[in-house]
Amino acid sequence: MARVPLIGRLSPREYVALVFGLIFIAFEGLIRLVILLLLPRILINWFYERSRSLFHFLGGRGLKKQTSRDPKATPRVNAQRQAKRTMADQILHARDFGELCALHGYTPEEHVVLTKDGYLLGLHRISSKKGQQNPRPGTSTGNPVVYLHHGLLMNSEVWVCLTDAERALPFVLVEQGFDVWLGNNRGNKYSKKSIHHGPNSTKFWDFSLDDFAWHDIPDSIKYILDITKAPKLSYIGFSQGTAQAFAALSIHPQLNEKINVFIALAPALSPAGLSASIVDGLMKSSPTLMFLFFGRKSILSSATMWQSILYPPIFAQVIDASLIWMFNWHNRNITPSQKIAAYAHLYSFASTKSVVHWFQIMRNGAFLMYDDEVMSPVVRTSVSSYRPARFPTKNIVTPIVLLYGDRDSLVDIDVMMGQLPQHTEVRRLHTYEHIDILWGKDVDGDVIPEVLDALKRYCEDRDKLTGIVNGVKRITDEGETDGLSDSL
Repeated sequence: MARVPLIGRLSPREYVALVFGLIFIAFEGLIRLVILLLLPRILINWFYERSRSLFHFLGGRGLKKQTSRDPKATPRVNAQRQAKRTMADQILHARDFGELCALHGYTPEEHVVLTKDGYLLGLHRISSKKGQQNPRPGTSTGNPVVYLHHGLLMNSEVWVCLTDAERALPFVLVEQGFDVWLGNNRGNKYSKKSIHHGPNSTKFWDFSLDDFAWHDIPDSIKYILDITKAPKLSYIGFSQGTAQAFAALSIHPQLNEKINVFIALAPALSPAGLSASIVDGLMKSSPTLMFLFFGRKSILSSATMWQSILYPPIFAQVIDASLIWMFNWHNRNITPSQKIAAYAHLYSFASTKSVVHWFQIMRNGAFLMYDDEVMSPVVRTSVSSYRPARFPTKNIVTPIVLLYGDRDSLVDIDVMMGQLPQHTEVRRLHTYEHIDILWGKDVDGDVIPEVLDALKRYCEDRDKLTGIVNGVKRITDEGETDGLSDSL
């Protein structure tokens, strides 16, 4: 049957989903306005307490059993369990990156980068070991430099909001002798400023992966190398943080000379799509529908409001349910207490345009630059007069090491390898999905040793590192380290 132009782009099922989606978003927006403008704080707190009571009455017994005192356990086990519960609660209520680091005994530095197009990006630096402070902040330590970059809808806090220091990659790296830097994308919690436009302006949020690749990544790296006086650094990205590096390295040949190794955790390049078939089909049919749903500024900006009024275990269950529906990620490798602690730091502001860009990539099945042709067709013939520009990722010279979960629905490793240079190395993580590569209960044994091995092989100043040749070290309360393994 012939399809009517424009109207025929969506199936009847997708039109139904579109209508219900718009109704839901309008309803959610109305509730948000009522809560923020009309309800007094005392009433919001009342709803919070009621949600807490309801959770414990209906389904909170399992979590309580995992974190409460066990009369059959030894005093030491109960003490450890209580310590974890206390740490999880402190992480949950930590307000920013500095407070999260302080919980584990580290003192970070804050830096600001001005990009060539006028955005001010927040950078965090951890250059001193536990319990110590850099006597000359903002200067070179002479140690090998490593740069970590977060994923979509995140900020630098996701790297340090773990309940155990030995599972937090930045803390392990600084104990090994690295000068650790953590970046932030324009628009997020630490980079919500521009010299040209305010964050209430639509123009402020007019950015996509292209802008991260053209400006944020190379400008941040240049700033770090200028401060540290290092000739090169190591790059570790998570999820979209890997895509930004793939894009930046492919369009900046000179950037390849400044990175000795690129370690991609849960890499993202051209995912096939979402597990939620209705959303997947709807957005692939017309990615710019996202603008209709969420506007042209920040996406999901109401998440912080819901987080503030929902009891944390309920908020964690909402996040879990959403991740299962959208991506089929069950996050069984992440403990309940870690979820409650870390999910509070999961979301940060991002532009709707950057999410539209990802749906364009999924729609075309290729790692494309942002397509400004709103009505551009999905080409189904062998010859076409239109082809969106692609990032030339096969031109990357920097050594690449991929660490991916074999249950990650966003990674088709065969398709990904077809778009990357032949020197790319691959490490499969059995039973891992996506977020658990950051927060899984066993990342100190499964993920971090792989990262250290890659750094050891490619770092040019490995003689300045402490402990790598003797294996991963456990960070103690006194700031000392205990060996976990004899070698990598």
